Amino acid sequence: MRAVEYIASAFDTFRSQPVRTALTLVSIAIGIVAIVGAGGAASALERSLMDEITASGAYTLVVQRTPSIITSGEEWRRYMRRRPITFAQASQYQRLIEQSGAEAMLFSSAPAMTIRFENQHTDPDVTLVGSDEQFFPLRNYRIGIGRALVGDDILHGRMVAVIGNDVRQDLFPAGTDPVGKEIQIRNQRFTVVGVMEPKGGIFGQSQDNMVIVPISAFVRHFADEWNYSIAIFVRARSQEHLEHVFDESIGILRSIRNVRPGEENDFEIELLASIADRLGSFLRFVGLFGAFCGAIALVAAGVGIMNIMLISVKERTREIGVRKAIGATVRSILVQFLVEAIVLCQVGALGGIVLGALLGAALSMLAGVEVTVPFGWAVVSVALCTLVGVAFGAYPAWKAARLSPIEALRYE
Repeated sequence: MRAVEYIASAFDTFRSQPVRTALTLVSIAIGIVAIVGAGGAASALERSLMDEITASGAYTLVVQRTPSIITSGEEWRRYMRRRPITFAQASQYQRLIEQSGAEAMLFSSAPAMTIRFENQHTDPDVTLVGSDEQFFPLRNYRIGIGRALVGDDILHGRMVAVIGNDVRQDLFPAGTDPVGKEIQIRNQRFTVVGVMEPKGGIFGQSQDNMVIVPISAFVRHFADEWNYSIAIFVRARSQEHLEHVFDESIGILRSIRNVRPGEENDFEIELLASIADRLGSFLRFVGLFGAFCGAIALVAAGVGIMNIMLISVKERTREIGVRKAIGATVRSILVQFLVEAIVLCQVGALGGIVLGALLGAALSMLAGVEVTVPFGWAVVSVALCTLVGVAFGAYPAWKAARLSPIEALRYE
């Protein structure tokens, strides 16, 4: 038989066993959905993360009280016993490190804030950020209306604010210019001096649902004793300069924080790229875990494929005997049944790839990252389904090919 005839024969087999075929196809599709959906979403998140790191500057390090990723409660308790990095210490470090030609930004934040304007208010999910004039270039934010924070705002602790686009939409009617209006944060009033251009979301969190105020005003009015600690983002000019800034930062901070010789650092200095690599490794693990779960589902589906093919061999015993009697070779019958098993797998794979791509796109949209077509995972899925078809169709195909033509013709 030609390949087209083998495939047509496969679909005839499926029509003769619609219930078993449908259940097996569903099992295959579930496995492929897990592979393509989880793998595609994880790849999209990793790519978005790398794009964000690139936009923020490849030669950036972060100085803070604790590591960015803490894996256990015991670690958290140990790190939280460290002294906070105070505003005075952070300002002194910023002044010294900028003498080496680096750019430094002070940063602290308070989540779940409600922002009010006259009779309007936001949901209690706005992030209040205390920072300085370096926030906008270092974090790649642009001003759409008004101005950004300036050095004098920080120096004098002015009660001014730059708001994100989500906050603007919640508080101000369309066509209203927010610049110059007073908003209320807790019991404090801030004058809006600018509105940031929309930036979208990442990892399911909007980057526009925030308010930026001078770090000096933030520390004075919103710093909590337990959680308050300043983080510093530092951007170097090049890879060689980054290594110099890293080493110099250790010396400056140990001196400022009076860490004695021989004692371990009571602060963390991390490269932004290293943080991204760790998060990327976690996302790749999520993708591989989804693929592993999908592979288990495919093995279960393979058992169903073997069952269908064995039943098909039994029901078509006389047909096999007739074909052998008129000259069909063992090889041709073996190939026919293997093709039927592979076609069954690929039909289920096609449905699973479509559903998995849709699931991955939905997860990407929820996470606020660019939707992409997971071609790589689709190719992996097709290869796995081919392997499953060969592995679980081999025994029924071998059994059909080894039938004695005489016994097969006498079968009722």
